[in-house]
Amino acid sequence: MKASDPNRLDSATTIMGIDPGGEVTGIGVVRREGNMIRMVACGASRARKGESIAEKLCRVFRFVQEIIEEYRPEVLAVEDTFYGRNVKSLKSISQIRGAIILAGALAGVSIYEYSPREVKKAVVGRGDASKEQVQKMIQALLGLESAPKPHDAADALAIALCHSHRRQF
Repeated sequence: MKASDPNRLDSATTIMGIDPGGEVTGIGVVRREGNMIRMVACGASRARKGESIAEKLCRVFRFVQEIIEEYRPEVLAVEDTFYGRNVKSLKSISQIRGAIILAGALAGVSIYEYSPREVKKAVVGRGDASKEQVQKMIQALLGLESAPKPHDAADALAIALCHSHRRQF
């Protein structure tokens, strides 16, 4: 195994978590070195008013490419599609996830997918945790002075931590 193998416990690994959204896509980058994990970056890309789906896909694709270029993660962990009642929203988020996965694949990054319930359970201990509970737990786990905002960025950090926990155990 090479030193940057994301499945190796004693290696240093940079993990990029992504919370795909039709209006806001959150990103969170963490660095795990042995048992220590720290936040490297978090943020979000917001849709502009009147943005078409093609423009959203291009914006998210470029955003993910830029973050990958800047932080060079070995792993991209993305939230899986939540099957709700809103079919239009489901379609849009599925397309955005496609742009995210394509950006990661083209960069040669290992890609993993986790359900919202899996992420909440891994971070908070309950699959039905609220967004506020996720934010507070991310703050505590990463030793941050305040909860990450917007909640999409906190969710993205939670996705990255979920991957770290899953690979550790």
